[in-house]
Amino acid sequence: MLKLGVQVSSAGKIYSSVDRAKKLGCNTMQIFARNPRMLRKTSLTERDIKIFKKKVKKEKISPVVIHIPYTLNLASVRFRFYKITIKEFIDDLIEADKLGADYLVTHMGSFKGGTERRGLLRIANALGKILEKAKGVRTKILLENTSGSGRWLGYKFSHQRVVLENIDWSGRVGVCLDTAHAWAAGYKINTKGGLEKLLAEIKEEVGLERLKVVHLNDTKEKLGSRNDRHYAIGAGSIGKKGFRLILKHPTLRRLPFILETPKKSDGDDIKNLEVVKEIYNSH
Repeated sequence: MLKLGVQVSSAGKIYSSVDRAKKLGCNTMQIFARNPRMLRKTSLTERDIKIFKKKVKKEKISPVVIHIPYTLNLASVRFRFYKITIKEFIDDLIEADKLGADYLVTHMGSFKGGTERRGLLRIANALGKILEKAKGVRTKILLENTSGSGRWLGYKFSHQRVVLENIDWSGRVGVCLDTAHAWAAGYKINTKGGLEKLLAEIKEEVGLERLKVVHLNDTKEKLGSRNDRHYAIGAGSIGKKGFRLILKHPTLRRLPFILETPKKSDGDDIKNLEVVKEIYNSH
């Protein structure tokens, strides 16, 4: 069965996101549990958490994916902000677990002012502290690949490997694959050979069993551009041919697919979801 969802707004009450996902016909979803462009100001109430979990169960939404706020940076060289990031990440992970979320997706961070190697070790150090402070939490952390723009880490899976090696290959940390980011980082995933090459790299560096979620996004950017810009499914450089390969690949087809495509209204989400379903069901 196709597991398909979108990045759903959690504006108002967080449990309203479940209603929005259901209205779009999703059976999985991704949300921000708080404002993604600000540091933490408040926590969710027990009542809101209870209603959210009840709605998720009723509507059979699974898995539930939460994306960490953009403000945090696990690789930051600024000591004070690095400490804030770790503290807020711990709070976000514990709250995600209270919500019953399966996965908490994070970008790996920017090493601006440092080096790639030191940045990766800072990420591993931060995750070690986070996992230690959030013992007993069931929500898994997923490291998302990036386009590699600026000083962002994670544009190749050897980066994830360094981090995982330095947290003793913790089973509480996995990987999220973003298709638009992969394309921008130079992976030609609209061909069978290119897709197989990407999956072979993931297998070699971190193990395919750690790949838990796919962010399904097209892009109009050139291959290897390093530009992180998402576009409507099938209407960009990856195209319907590429998404057919991705959606039907035996390694990927059973994973949850989450769309983070541009939208001005729910109609844009509905259109993109229909295109994915059409591709998935085609012969």
